Amino acid sequence: MQPTDEIESAKQIIDEANALLITAGAGMGVDSGLPDFRGTEGFWREYPVLKKLGYRFEYMANPKWFEENPKLAWAFYGHRLNLYRKTKPHKGFSLLLQLARKKGDDYFVYTSNVDGQFQKAGFDPEKIAEIHGSIHHLQCHIPCTKDIWSAQKTPDIPIDMERFEALEIPKCIHCDAVARPNILMFADYSWISSRSDTQEQRFENWLEEVHKNNKKLAIIEIGAGIAIPSIRHAGETIASSFSNATLIRINPRESDIDPNLGIGLAFGGLEALECIVAV
Repeated sequence: MQPTDEIESAKQIIDEANALLITAGAGMGVDSGLPDFRGTEGFWREYPVLKKLGYRFEYMANPKWFEENPKLAWAFYGHRLNLYRKTKPHKGFSLLLQLARKKGDDYFVYTSNVDGQFQKAGFDPEKIAEIHGSIHHLQCHIPCTKDIWSAQKTPDIPIDMERFEALEIPKCIHCDAVARPNILMFADYSWISSRSDTQEQRFENWLEEVHKNNKKLAIIEIGAGIAIPSIRHAGETIASSFSNATLIRINPRESDIDPNLGIGLAFGGLEALECIVAV
């Protein structure tokens, strides 16, 4: 891709900034080969058994399955855990980290992704807010306590893909009930949010410092769609309330943005970042 005026503008915005906020949705992982489950057909391509059953993503991403059918629940989440563990973050992550380090590590990552790719790419875990939790952490599905623990010692989940059933079920380390990922799901009243709450408080503290010191803030939003617009809204809110903040929206299909807030780049994440760094 040849550099465009928008790419030149994005580079200038980043170069002139004192601080960097990276906001990322599911589209951030596409260049790593991860599915973003865009639309029902995209989800069903990944899970043909669920297509036969007529189960949509919103139907599967519900904590009730850990009570009603834990083999099905862990087939879905176990497959994703196994996938995210073996996935290598694409080059765009290292390019973002390179940009962040040029700001003296004055950055933060705000993401709806639960895949842990930013940590794997070398970003400081203390500078990441995972607003929907992480698949790499577990909790009791009941829950019997408010404890959250790392899934690091949990082996990969063996799955019968034809029947779409987990052959082993992770258990709560306290009561031996079925464990579940510490992820916010639909209709979820048992998610333990304390880990994400702590991350979000760090993020708010960082934003306060940026605002107090009147720093010039560049917001790079990547792969955040309109279906679940929490990431888009967060960046827009910050860009509109901070006088020195500019939003760069990178999205191949949904790059529209209020020109008063920033600019839109209708490209994939990796493609746009490679051009910004190369310019």
